[in-house]
Amino acid sequence: MEILFLAHRAPFPPDRGDRIRSYNILNYLAKRAGVHLVAFVDDDSEVTPEHRALVDECVLIRRTKSQARAAVEALAQGKPVSLTAFADRRIAATVKDILARRPIDAIYAFSGQMAQYLPAMGPRAIMDFVDLDSAKFEAYADDSRGPMRWMMRREARLLAAHEGTVANRVAASLFVSAPEAALLPGSRAVENGIDTIFYDPQMTTPEKTRHPLIVFTGQMDYRPNVDAVIWFAQAVLPLLPDAHFAIVGRAPTSAVRALASASVTVTGEVADVRGWLAAADVVVAPLQLARGVQNKVLEAMAMARPVVASAAAAEGIDHAGTIRIAIDAKGYASTIKQLFADPAGASALGAAARRQVIARYGWDARLAPLNVLLGLSA
Repeated sequence: MEILFLAHRAPFPPDRGDRIRSYNILNYLAKRAGVHLVAFVDDDSEVTPEHRALVDECVLIRRTKSQARAAVEALAQGKPVSLTAFADRRIAATVKDILARRPIDAIYAFSGQMAQYLPAMGPRAIMDFVDLDSAKFEAYADDSRGPMRWMMRREARLLAAHEGTVANRVAASLFVSAPEAALLPGSRAVENGIDTIFYDPQMTTPEKTRHPLIVFTGQMDYRPNVDAVIWFAQAVLPLLPDAHFAIVGRAPTSAVRALASASVTVTGEVADVRGWLAAADVVVAPLQLARGVQNKVLEAMAMARPVVASAAAAEGIDHAGTIRIAIDAKGYASTIKQLFADPAGASALGAAARRQVIARYGWDARLAPLNVLLGLSA
């Protein structure tokens, strides 16, 4: 069997939320079929020969279109910026070439931006939306003002129409969680997993730092992450005068870097996030806008850390009560103080979280539904 895998961002290295999902799906498919990967890439240096060897064919095309150009094209063409930003004749030509010369049995499109490359007629197509982007932009609009609010509402409206059209064309529409899938009728969830062998606290050396330590991990130029750490540092941390807050993740914006102080560390990119997770007395995920399953929460649970999260960050995860949910600044501070004051209880909570992840979120178990959807052998 041969599968064409389309991705809006090269699935390697698996060091951020979307790449973790796409990498593990790609790896799962490549063990069961011949895979032809076509993806955009921002930096060729991140792609190693070992990465390329995972698939039978690997075509990576550097993104060159600026956001400003994408916006102009979107306004002129009546399309969402999210689509024009990833509209590229080179990708279209590559897809057409592979479909012409290879007996492709199925197409797996990862992220809604890649749906524009699905042929009108052709092999069975699976659309992995991951999250419902239209809902995300609707939420952005609610927090925006003036022209930006208009732009966000336009994006949400056009994306919603695009998502509905695509869902009607493909054999199956997938999302990362059941709540997310429920937003688009006829869709289903194929949840994220976690590598509990890699994320094993017994195999990790904790970072040497100040305690008590609160840790947040994530891509730090991603707006929901930026908003979360700014809110936490300004609203919650002052209620915890003895605590130290570490913001761990690549590409921190200027607003995030400005948070650095005697009580806040902004690490930027780190070689291995596990050291910081292992050192954490508490891991927080205070996201107000969160779509699907948050890998940062699964990683902290796998590392047996006590987690305090927003309802939005916990919504897509079957945590079975092994993480704590907080709503406002006082709630976060009170919950974190309780965990600081009871190290044995915090440790037991973290251990229960790891057991839950091992039982519920192995990648092979989470991705098994793809066997039927794509006609793969187990």
